[in-house]
Amino acid sequence: MHFEDTQERSMIRQTATEIATQYGPEHWREKEENGEFSEAFWNELGEAGFHGLLIPEEYDGAGMGMQDMGLAMETLCAEGCGMAGTWYLVLTAGMAAVGIREHGTDEQKERYLPDIAAGKRNFSIGITEPEAGTNTLNVATRAEKDGDEYVLNGKKAWITFSDRAENMIIVTRTTPRDEVDRGTDGISLFVLDMDDPNIDVSPIDKHAINYSKSCEVFLEDVRVPEANLLGDEGDGWWVLVDMLNPERIGFAAAGTGIGKLAANAAIEYANDREIFDAPIGTHQAVSFPITEAYARMETAALMREKAAWLYDQGEECGYETNVAKATAVEAGIETVKQSMQAFGGWGYATEYDVERWWREINLTRLAPVSQQMAYNHIGQELGFPRSY
Repeated sequence: MHFEDTQERSMIRQTATEIATQYGPEHWREKEENGEFSEAFWNELGEAGFHGLLIPEEYDGAGMGMQDMGLAMETLCAEGCGMAGTWYLVLTAGMAAVGIREHGTDEQKERYLPDIAAGKRNFSIGITEPEAGTNTLNVATRAEKDGDEYVLNGKKAWITFSDRAENMIIVTRTTPRDEVDRGTDGISLFVLDMDDPNIDVSPIDKHAINYSKSCEVFLEDVRVPEANLLGDEGDGWWVLVDMLNPERIGFAAAGTGIGKLAANAAIEYANDREIFDAPIGTHQAVSFPITEAYARMETAALMREKAAWLYDQGEECGYETNVAKATAVEAGIETVKQSMQAFGGWGYATEYDVERWWREINLTRLAPVSQQMAYNHIGQELGFPRSY
């Protein structure tokens, strides 16, 4: 693992900064208030090649890795986009691209990857269910074989982009859990076409990040060709694991990115705002809490780099991705909280945006895996008895 700033990384950082400057806080404040998806930003990411960072060159991608994607996400977040800097990349350009790249058939790669790289195809990822929650092994959505097709029935919740995505990678059970020896057996993933009339999508009213919809998805007798199976039947858990680690790396980038965005806004304000005949930033009660949290973010970002490097080398990285996500989220939340405090009453005003970043970053405590589940994984790796 090296720390030199290569030409490629410099270009990613520069391009992400230019995009974030064009689509800054005012843009996202408007999109949030109006509940509008930013087609212009999505297309800009495609023009810059960010949708294709993880896609091999033979499928019109850049052939890069999660270190590069993490850098792009953190920079977009930190330079003005907030959560959108990760949100618009993590599901399609991250999870779907990796799942198809690593486990798709030649036909699936040729069909989906070039469109993903160009920003012409949006994916949602259908994992979460109302009853299963964080226990993905308990998913109840069934896929039953019928000739050369599968028939899917079930319900998913909190499925981002499902209102506008062309496709969904959905997690199902082809064998009920009570009929397998291990909970990880019997899980299968499929690529769905979201224009199927037997798929019903209902947006959920939510606290923040309303520049995209998160929805309940209902499937009733949805027929899927056998060719849409992603990976082997019954072995989908291991396909999903390959997709989850990039998601956690992405949310680690969001944690530090949003934290840096809020901190930089607070530092600028603390230099300009004067009280008791001096800028408020001269008072250590203002500067130290932000500085301390910022130092923790820098440390968390290093763990994200390690996790991403291991992932790119094809090495086991579950421990590192959970440590990166957990520490980046805690440090980022503390940074935004202290930055909001530096604004005083104005931190509560929408015009300064920090209250929106506070709402955005608090999602990272809950998703893509809760802090408690991340600590469960870390604790088990440390030697504590399994708690679930």
